[in-house]
Amino acid sequence: MRRAGLTELFLTAAMTVAAAVPTGARAQVGGQPSVDLPNPYGPGVSFGQLPSGRAWGGTTAAAVDPDGKSVWVFERCGAESCADSKLPPILHFDPSGKLLVSFGAGMFVFPHGITVDQDGNVWVADADGKNGKGQQVVKFSPTGKVLLTLGKAGMPGDAPGFFNRPCGVAIARNGDIFVADGHGGDSNARVVKFSKTGKFIAAWGKKGTAAGEFDTPHAIAVDSHERVYVADRSNSRIQVFDANGKFIADWKQFGRPSGVYIDANDMIYVADSQTTDKADCTTDPGCRRGIRIGNAADGAVKYFIPRPDGDLTGPEGVAADANGTVYGAANAGKRVVQFSKK
Repeated sequence: MRRAGLTELFLTAAMTVAAAVPTGARAQVGGQPSVDLPNPYGPGVSFGQLPSGRAWGGTTAAAVDPDGKSVWVFERCGAESCADSKLPPILHFDPSGKLLVSFGAGMFVFPHGITVDQDGNVWVADADGKNGKGQQVVKFSPTGKVLLTLGKAGMPGDAPGFFNRPCGVAIARNGDIFVADGHGGDSNARVVKFSKTGKFIAAWGKKGTAAGEFDTPHAIAVDSHERVYVADRSNSRIQVFDANGKFIADWKQFGRPSGVYIDANDMIYVADSQTTDKADCTTDPGCRRGIRIGNAADGAVKYFIPRPDGDLTGPEGVAADANGTVYGAANAGKRVVQFSKK
C-alpha cells in the first residue's frame, strides 16, 4: 500500500492553555482515577438481538440516534475483522434491542468508530486497510446510502485526503467533521478537521506526551460549544481543544480512556477498559475499569459504573440515550452492554 508524504498544509495546534474550561478542571490531573463515586445504574445486561446464526464480534463504539432512543453499533462481522466477510457491520436497534436495519457489507476492514449527526446520518471510521478498502471515514444516510467518503481506500498516509488508522469521528452542530486519526504503532497521532462538505481545514497533533500530542487517539467527541474531546488512550488522559485545535486542558481523572461520548446536556461519558486492575476482581475499589460520567464543562467526575462482573476489561466504547441509559461497546466481551438507571 502506498503511503502519502507529509505536507506543509497541516497546521500545528497552539499549546497555550485557554480559558474555555475553568481552572478547576485543569487542576484535576494525576493519580489513579477515583472509584469511590455513586453508581446510579443497575447491573449491565446484554443488548441487541442479532439474526439467527450470527454472533457478536468485536465492537468498540456505539451511538444513539437523534430520536434519543435507538442505538447504532459498528461491529466486526462476528470476528475481529470484516476484511473477508460479507456480513453488514452497521447495525441499528430499537430501544428493545430489535434489529431495525443493517448495511455496509463488504465495505470495511476494521470497524472502529461510529457517530450519528443531528440529521440522522451515520458516520463510521474504518481503522485499517486491506485489499483496496479501509483507512476511511464514510457518511451514510439512515438507510445505508453513501453520502460522503473521506480518505483514500486502502491507502494510509498523513497528507490532506489521507488517514492512517482513523479510530473515531465526531460532528459539530455546524456540520464540521473531526476525525481521531491513529491507532498506535507507526500510524498517525492527530486530529483532522473538515468542513461539512468534506473539505480539509486543519490537522493538529503528533505522537508524544506533551500537551496537544497523542498516543492512540482512540475516540473523539464534540460538545455544544464545539470543544473537542479526544480519548488519548495510551497517555491515559482526555485532551480538550477548541474547534481550531487550540489546547485547553488534559484530564486524567477519567482514567485510561478508550471511548468518550457527550450528550445533549454536555455530560461526558468515558469508558476505561485498560487502567491497571486486579485480576478477576468484582466491583470492589480495586476494579478501576468501567465508565465514568461527569460534566464536560469543568471535568468533574460524578458517577462510576464498574465493569460488569465476569467481564475482564469492560466496555471500550460508550453512548447514552435521552433517558440516561448507558450503552457500553465491549470489544473483548463481544457484546453491547446496557446499563439502566436504578
